[in-house]
This record gives sequence, C-alpha cells and structure tokens, in this order.
Amino acid sequence: MVFKQLVVFICLFASLGLQAQISLQGKVLSEENQKPIKNVQIWDTSSGKTALSDEEGNFKFESLAAGQRSLVFLIDDYAYDEKIINLEADADILFRLKQSISLSEVVIQAKKRELFQLRRLNDVEDLQVNAGKKNEVVLVGQMIGNKSNSNARQVYAQVAGLNIYESTNCGLQLSIGGRGLDPNRTSNFNTRQNGYDISADVLGYPESYYTPPTEALEEIQIIRGAASLQYGTQFGGLINFKLRTPSAQPLEVITRQSFDTNCGFSSFNSISGTNGKFSHYTYVNYKNNLGMAPRDNMSLEAINAYTNLNYQFTESTKLAIEYTHLSYLAQQAGGLTDVQFNEDPTFSNRTRNWFRVNWNLLTAKFNHQLSEKSKLSFIAWGMNSSRDAIGFRTDRVSQIDNLDEPRDLERGNFVNWGAEFRYLTEYKIGTDINSTLLLGSKYYHAKNAQRQGPGSRDAEANFDFINYPVAELPTELRQSDFDFPNLNVAFFGENIFYLNDKFSVTPGLRLEYIKTEAEGTYRSVNRDLAGNALQDSTFVDQRSRERMILLGGVGVSYKPKKFAEVYANLSRNYRSVTFNDIRIVNPSFQVDPNIKDEDGFTADVGFRGRYKKKLSFDANVFGLWYNDIISEVQKVGTRINAFGEEVPAGRVVRFRGNIGNALIYGLESLVEWNIKESFFKKYNEIQLNYYVNLALTQSVFVNSEETGVEGNELPFVPNLNLRTGLKAGYKNFLLDFQYSYLSEQFTDATNAPQDLNDNQSGIIGTIPAYGVFDLSFSYRHRKWTLETGVNNLLDESYFTQRATGYPGPGIIPALPRSFYATLEFKF
Repeated sequence: MVFKQLVVFICLFASLGLQAQISLQGKVLSEENQKPIKNVQIWDTSSGKTALSDEEGNFKFESLAAGQRSLVFLIDDYAYDEKIINLEADADILFRLKQSISLSEVVIQAKKRELFQLRRLNDVEDLQVNAGKKNEVVLVGQMIGNKSNSNARQVYAQVAGLNIYESTNCGLQLSIGGRGLDPNRTSNFNTRQNGYDISADVLGYPESYYTPPTEALEEIQIIRGAASLQYGTQFGGLINFKLRTPSAQPLEVITRQSFDTNCGFSSFNSISGTNGKFSHYTYVNYKNNLGMAPRDNMSLEAINAYTNLNYQFTESTKLAIEYTHLSYLAQQAGGLTDVQFNEDPTFSNRTRNWFRVNWNLLTAKFNHQLSEKSKLSFIAWGMNSSRDAIGFRTDRVSQIDNLDEPRDLERGNFVNWGAEFRYLTEYKIGTDINSTLLLGSKYYHAKNAQRQGPGSRDAEANFDFINYPVAELPTELRQSDFDFPNLNVAFFGENIFYLNDKFSVTPGLRLEYIKTEAEGTYRSVNRDLAGNALQDSTFVDQRSRERMILLGGVGVSYKPKKFAEVYANLSRNYRSVTFNDIRIVNPSFQVDPNIKDEDGFTADVGFRGRYKKKLSFDANVFGLWYNDIISEVQKVGTRINAFGEEVPAGRVVRFRGNIGNALIYGLESLVEWNIKESFFKKYNEIQLNYYVNLALTQSVFVNSEETGVEGNELPFVPNLNLRTGLKAGYKNFLLDFQYSYLSEQFTDATNAPQDLNDNQSGIIGTIPAYGVFDLSFSYRHRKWTLETGVNNLLDESYFTQRATGYPGPGIIPALPRSFYATLEFKF
C-alpha cells in the first residue's frame, strides 16, 4: 500500500514537468530619473526563484510555468513593491520603482518562503545570547492552519515535547507545558511579547491570561535549558511572541474575516507603514461565538487591540511605544465527571459560570548602537489588568447548579511595572579569541490583590460582591482578602568565548533578590452534614519572605561542519511560591500552609543542523532535577479550629504542597525532510515537506514523605508525545495534513487511575491517550488569500485537562470537529 502511494506521488509530480517552460526577462528603472537600478533582488513568490539586476538593471528568469506570477522587488533606499503579471509566453517587461528611505530587510524576512517551518536562533540576536541553548523559532508566516483560532496543535506542531491544554477559549489563552511542567496558562514559562513580560505577575502569579493572536505574529521564540540566566529563574524557559513589524511601504492594510463552526466569527484588521523616520503597526481583532459554541452554557466575546509607534532619530537610535489591550467575557460550561463525559461530552449543568479579563500593557523601548560592536537597549513597561471569575463551585462536580445559592466570586487585580536594561559588546581576548559579552539588569515591582467571596444569585455576568442580610450570612463579606506586594531585582551576564571557529563556551550568572509578601484575611467555615455552620472564623495571615539567589550555568557549542552543531548546557533553576500556593478557598482543593519554593537543575545535550536544503534536524536528551517539587496528592483534608489549630476535616481533597524530589529525563527530536529538494528540485512551483516531532519522556519521584508517592511518575508527563505531518503545495495552493498523539498521563502525584464509574468529582484520575488529525488548505490569488480546513477531522472525543477550579472543576472536554474558513485581502 505504501509503495503504491509513493508511485502515485512520483507520477503526480513528474507530470508537472510536461508543462511548457517560459523565460521572463526585464529591466528595472528608477521612476524619479528613469535610470537603471542595479542589485535589485527580484523574487517570484510562486516558484521561489530569485534574480538580481545587473549594472544595466536587467534580470532574467528561466523555466517558469505559464500563468499568473507575483514578483517582489527588494532593494535598500527603494520602497518595497509587488507586481502581478500574467505570463503566457516568453516576455520582456519594464519595471519602475519609487525611491524611499525605507530599508527592505524586514520585507525580505517576512515575505520569502522558507525551506522549513522552524529556524534556529543565531548565537547573538536582538541583544540576546543564544549560543549552546536548546531553541526553536516558529515562523508563523509559513504556517498552514487555523490561525484565526490560534490552534495550538498546529502552531506548535514542530516544537518538541510540548503538552497542550486544548480547552475551549478559541485561542484567547495559551496553556502549554513541557518536561513535566503544568500546562495551565503557560505558568512555567517566562512569557514575553517583543521582549517584555505579559503575565499577571512574573513571581507571584505567572499565569498568562493574554496571548497575542497568531494572525498578528511574525514568529514565536522558544528557548529552553539555560534560558533562566537571561530571562528569569523558571524551569520552563522563555516564550517570546514577536509581533509583526511595520511595513516598509507607506501604507499596508490587511483584513481577515473568519468563521469557525466551534468558535464563531473572527475579524482581524491591521494597518502599518513607514513614512520617513516614523513607522507604525496597529491591529484590532474581534471574536465571538455567540450561538455557535459546542456546549450549552458556553459563549465568548473578545476584542484585542495593539499599536506600535516607532521613531528612528538616527541610523543608530530608535524609540518605540507599544500599547496592548485585551478584554473578553466568556460563559463557562463547567467541568464533567468521567461518567458524564463518556455519556455526552457536550453536556453542561452549570448555567451561571462566567469569566472576564481586562488586560492593559504600556511599553517604551529605546535602542541605541554605541559603535559597530556595541549596543544597548532599555525597556520599561507597566500593567493595569484584572480577571474575574464567578460561578457555582462545589466538591461534587455532578451536583446540579443550585440557583438559590449565591455564586462564588474571585477577583484578581494586577498592577505592576518593571524595567530591563541590556548591553551587548563584541571584543577580543588577545589576538585569537573572539568574545561577545551581554550584561543586564531588571527591576520589577508588583502591587496585586486577590479577593474571594459570595457573588449574586442570578445567572448574568455580574461581578460584584454581594453583602447579604445578617440572617443569611452572619459573617464578613469575603472568604479571602489579600494583597500581594512583590519586589524583584536581578543582575545577569553571559559571555560567549569563541575558542576557535568551531567551538564556543558560554558561561553565565544571574543574581536574584526576591521579596514576596502576603497580607490579608481568610475565612474558615466548618459545617455539619446538613450544611449548617458549626464554626465560622476569620484569620489574619501575614507573610514576608526575602531571598537572594545566585543562578549559574554554562552552554557549549561545537560545529564540526557548517550544516551541523553539537550543543550542551547546564543551569540552575528556581520557582517561588505563587498566589495560588498561598490561599484560595476551594471546597475540593487545599494548599499546605507551610509550602515553600522549589529549585533544581536543567541539562541538555543535543545535535542539530540542516543538510543541503533537504533536511532539518534537532535531537537532544535532557534531564530536570527538582528539589521540593510542588505537586498534588489525594489525602484527607484539614481545617482550622477556633484556636487556629489545623485538624482533620474528615473528607478527601486534592492537596497541593512540596511532595518530594523528582527526576524527569528523556529524548526530544524533530526531523523535517524537504522532499521537493530531494527529488523534484527543478520543479520550483512545488512545495513538499514531511516532519516527525517525537518526544519520549520518563519521570519519577525519587523520594517523598507523602504515602504512596515515592517511585511514582510525575503529573503531566506523557511517555510518548508525537506530532507528524505533510506540507505540500503547487504554486499558490498549499496543503497541511497533521496527526497528533499523546499517551496516557497522570494528573496527581499519587498516580490515581481513571475511574470510568466516577460520577461525583471528575478531578481525579488519568488523562487517557488520544490522537487527533487536522487538515488545512491555503490558496493565494493576487492580493486575496483563502484559508480553510477541518480541525479534529475524525471528531475524536477526548480531554486534556481535569480542572480543580475554573473553568471546572472537573473534566474540560476538548473541542469536537470544526470547519473553518478565512478570507484575507491585502493592499
């Protein structure tokens, strides 16, 4: 069967060679003075071929197929231009370009079709040092998939080892983890946008409620291993979303209108341009799935806006201002038990659960080139954001929403600001050793607040606390009321020592001063079996922790050939206790009051490179050692009595605390094969790539004081994580077919198995193995682009998350099969 398919493939593409081959020659003149322009790069977007104009402005293409061609003209000091021509026979055409002070490097990077969907970071790039580090850069412009829905399976298809929560927010939030890290809201990565922090609180609450839309992205940088030295203390590393940069043209407008059978309508519109020393880029993205959600009691409406204003004072000095806003309101259908999920994953018995986000970021960026070898940058940012969640929560997921009871309301306000300075210089040690030094510092200050208490009884999205009459609620309004002032000062440095043209060593240090505080009160109510209050007490809780931490690491790179590199790195990592690790009142979830920070080490050894435009590869073995790892177990909960003492509560809860020490290790690999370059090199209109992304991971609790934990596997560690796919195209038509498979994974440290008869909680048990197919198409005609496809092609019923709180508690079903279509117009 495989052989027959291969024969069909070969015959199909071989037949393309029977078409007539046409030559195109032309001449490029300046529109201002009609003189020839030399060294113009002309790029035929359909075939991928390029030509360069000579002294007389002449250029020539050979062996082109008949039909419509799109030619892009690129050269410094002239505006980017694109010409559409119909080529039916050999032709000689005259082209004229307008002069401009705009540079075209951005256009070259953004427009040229790459051989592969991933690239690797250079040793030094954008005032960051990357030598010897595990890194992947997703070229979003090369992606064929559901961009309007920011489908994470497709966006991160070639990033090895990522575990993804495929929840139902239609791309508004990203939840990914890797190597045993909890995927929830990407809280174990340092998440940045254009180099600055975007999470709620980098130290106290590093969850990302805002993720930029895929349609606005140029690329996504993911750096793991020793990334902590430059970007923070976290185990996960860095995710940096690089938004599109201003167009080199005076004006460029893009409008994309999308429809998804699960996520409804989406409209993305951007405007950008460069005029003299001023450049700008702005987008507005609106989404709603009102009446289109796959479950009852589910809806969302969102608006996301961003603007970037730049002024180039001189060739070496630039100032930029950026503002980001996201606001959305979502009704949440709640979680399910295992029985409910198996009977009907679209079922919902929560009619009053709502979630609201208001995110605001303001940033100023200053870049200055001190000399040919030295430059610096300064970024200052501020955040004023909030998130509110209201709904009916209980320790029994199966319990029907009691419409007579007040809902539980959680409110978080995040006000923080920070600044980061970076200085990079190249120098020599003696006469033989080239070196690159990066020095930096960061200041971060947060004044955040978290409140929890009774909300309204109605079903609407009312996020006001309600002060009930004394007879109904005879104590204080709030169940918890906390302020979290946090302070962080850091100094970091890395130096690349190029011992020769093949071997480099990059040591680094990061000194962290961290001060975390918690000031507030919480309420403890003990009830009898009939729900009557036996004891109702309010306690004052004040904590303050200061620590000075020195993180060290080293990276090594050896490049025996131009197409291959061996890399290795080792670094120390650290994670401070977060807000949720301190105090949240939840009937089915409890936090150890003595919980403490965790620390450990990360190591990578790998081999990567590209071979003759045919093969891109990266394979590495890794190890993570955690001390005092924070995880969850099932155990009898506790309560606080009238004397402030902790005593057994008489029921089983999910308990979160320092479970013990743990080890995670495995293999991560990606191989992408450019079949076209291997077998059909002369057929430039063809694109044909195949990739395999495979991660094999093992984990173990080396020791633990908790009963039944030592020797167990860690949560969120599927032993097998596979994504594979084929990307094919002819001229302006592209196709992407992808398969994703994750093996079974545990959700707590006790390795509780799935109970198919569970009709009570839904928060205990494994996440079963699942496999999903996605099929996507794209076709471009002049300035129009049509994207369409099917996600979850075979309508697999599966889930990736057992939520202990919102959007549950309980099983959160993944989205069923959906059809999508996007129409883009660019002018």
